[in-house]
Amino acid sequence: MRQPTAVAIVDGHRQLTYADLLGHARGIVRTLRDAGLAQGDVVSFQLPNWWETAAINLACSIGGWVCNPITPIYREYELEHILRDSRSRALFVPVSWRKTDYVAMISPLRPRLSHLILVITVRGRAKEALSWDEIARHEHPVEPAEPLASEPKLLLYTSGTTGVAKGVLHSHAGIASELGAVCDFWRVTDKDVMLMPSPVTHIAGYLYALEMVFFAGCRIVLMDKWEASDAVDLALTYDVTITCGATPFLIELAAALAQCGIQLPAWRIFACGGASVAPEQIAHASAMLPNALIFRIYGSTETPTVTLGINRVEDRWLGVSTDGRIVNNEVVIWDEQAGQAADDGVEGEIFVKGPEVMMGYTDPQQTAEAFTDDGFFRTGDLGVRRGGTITITGRKKDLIIRGGENISPREVEDLLLRLPEVLEAAVVGMPHPRLAETPCAFLTLKAGTSLTLEQAVAHLRAAGLASQKLPERLDIIEYMPRNASGKILKHELRARLVP
Repeated sequence: MRQPTAVAIVDGHRQLTYADLLGHARGIVRTLRDAGLAQGDVVSFQLPNWWETAAINLACSIGGWVCNPITPIYREYELEHILRDSRSRALFVPVSWRKTDYVAMISPLRPRLSHLILVITVRGRAKEALSWDEIARHEHPVEPAEPLASEPKLLLYTSGTTGVAKGVLHSHAGIASELGAVCDFWRVTDKDVMLMPSPVTHIAGYLYALEMVFFAGCRIVLMDKWEASDAVDLALTYDVTITCGATPFLIELAAALAQCGIQLPAWRIFACGGASVAPEQIAHASAMLPNALIFRIYGSTETPTVTLGINRVEDRWLGVSTDGRIVNNEVVIWDEQAGQAADDGVEGEIFVKGPEVMMGYTDPQQTAEAFTDDGFFRTGDLGVRRGGTITITGRKKDLIIRGGENISPREVEDLLLRLPEVLEAAVVGMPHPRLAETPCAFLTLKAGTSLTLEQAVAHLRAAGLASQKLPERLDIIEYMPRNASGKILKHELRARLVP
C-alpha cells in the first residue's frame, strides 16, 4: 500500500487518505460478501464525481467483482437496460442529486430485476435501501480475491448505432496496460495532481481518477460539476498539474484565467477529447498555461486511448494540427473502396488492435461484428495517418457527440416512432457553440396531424430518456431525402442546419 496517510482524493472540503479509502472499501467488501456476492459478479454505481466512487472501485478490486459505473444522467429507460444486461447484483446511488430522486427511480424497476439484491444509498438514507453509513469503514483486513489478468474488471455502457447502449468489457490486464502506457508517455508520478471534471462513469474519468490514484499514486481532485472559476480556485489551491477533459473545459478555463489576469505555471498537461479544438483556442489557452502541453487525444469506450497527444515541447505543432501520436496500439487506416490498408495521407476507417482494446461487448454477436477476422476493432471513425499520428476527419458510424457524451440517434428515433402522429423519424447532430453538437429531430407526420417540440420532448421524458438526449429542435418535413436503396440521407438533413 502507498503511504497510508497521504491524501489520495480531494472532494470539495473533504480530503481522503489511502487509509480512509481502504477502510471504506473493506466495509463494502464485508457487506457484499455477506449478501452473497461471488467473485465475477457485477457491482454498479450511478454516482457523480464523489470520493465514494473510489472506495467502491477499490472494493471491486479486492472482492474480484466487475465494476460497472453508470452515468448519473441516465433515467429509467437506460438504467433498466443496463442493470438487466449486466445482471448487476448491487447498485450504489445517491438519494438525490440535481433534483433527481434516484431511489424513486430505481424502486419500480427492482421487481423486474431479480438478480439485483442490494441497493445502497450514498449521502443520505431511504427506507428501501441500505445506506453508506450502515456499511461504514472496516479496519480489519479482508481476504482479497485473485482474479486472472484476462478476466473482466470493468463494464461500461456506450451508445451505439443499434439504439440501446452496448456493454463494453475490459480486463484487468487491459486496464493495466492502458494506465502503464499513459503514465510512461505523460511521465505521470506521485508528484502530480490530477484535476478530474470528466465523469468518473466515463472511460477517461474512470481511468484517470479512480484507477490512476492507485496506479501512479498521484492526488486526484474531483469536480462533480464543471465551473471554470471553481477549477481556477482548485488549481491554485492544490497545484494541479494534469487534467483530461472535454474541449469546452479548456476554452472556458482559459477564458476564466484571462478574466482574472492570472496564469497557472504548475499545469503541465491538458489533454482534450470528445470534440475538435481549434489551433487559436490552443494558442489562447497556452498563454494562460505557459508550461503546459495542450493537445487532442483520440479514443473511445472500446479503445480508451488510441493516441496520447504529445509529450515534448518541440512537438507542440502536432498537438495543434493532429489528434496525437499513436501509443500502445497498432492502427490501420482502412480504405473500404480499395479493399486494403490506406497509405499515409489517405482517409479511411480507423482499425485498432492492441492490449488495451476491449475484450468485447456483452453481446457476442455485436463483438463478432465489431472485429475484423485478424482481430482489429472497427472504430467507425474516419481519419488520416501521417508519420505515427492520426487526424480524425469524420465519423462513419451514426452518432451524435454532445459535449463528449455519445448519443445514439437510433435510440431517440425508436422512441419518437411510438408517437401516433409520426410516420418517420431521423435524428441528427446540430451544431452547438459550446457542446459541439446537440440533437435535432426531423419528422414526417401522418396526414391531418401535428406535433410540437414540447409534445415530442414530453413523450421522450415520459419514456425515461436522459435529458441530454432530448432534441433541442424539431423540423416537420414533407418527406425524407433518400438514396437509391431507400436509406435516409442524414448528411442532407445536417446540411439544412448549417447557417
